[in-house]
Amino acid sequence: MWPDIEAELIARLAAVLGVRHLTDLPANLLDVLPVNQVQRVGGEDDGIRLDRALVTVDSYAADRAGASLLARRTRHELIERLPGVQTARAVFGRVATISAPAWRPYENTALRRMGATYEIYFHPVS
Repeated sequence: MWPDIEAELIARLAAVLGVRHLTDLPANLLDVLPVNQVQRVGGEDDGIRLDRALVTVDSYAADRAGASLLARRTRHELIERLPGVQTARAVFGRVATISAPAWRPYENTALRRMGATYEIYFHPVS
């Protein structure tokens, strides 16, 4: 069975970055900052074993500096440290930046959002 890339990334990133990661933003977002929202937005598989996921990560913080730092730390973890990692359900391979962290508008001006998109290759644990 294919691993849930969102669940795998949320568990991994939360453990190494020490901040909350989720797929859906809570109603009390201002109370839980900083936070990363992780969502698969597409990709494909080879029909056998290898999955190529496109994943967006939106980093939310109370100010611009905090959002930028969280986005850059996340990028480092994904690009530099995730390849070769094996969890209980997935083995991660190549990771590439599709769209580098950049400012994204958000309707609540009491916080800042920075977002990026990554291409992540992985397969189920044998």
